[in-house]
Amino acid sequence: MIPMKHSSIFKSRWMALIWAAGIIWFALDIAAPSATAGEPTDVTGAPVTSDDAAKIADIINGI
Repeated sequence: MIPMKHSSIFKSRWMALIWAAGIIWFALDIAAPSATAGEPTDVTGAPVTSDDAAKIADIINGI
């Protein structure tokens, strides 16, 4: 996973900081929400309208 020897990473403070920054960058890239995370979509990726959301809420409340 790391393209260098593990023992040589922490011999230099600067190399350790660069390595740690890369780990944090990777974690944020994977875990950060996407730009469209707040917009609900259906299975096809089309945006859900308020009418569709109301129908779904009525079905769920009727269960």
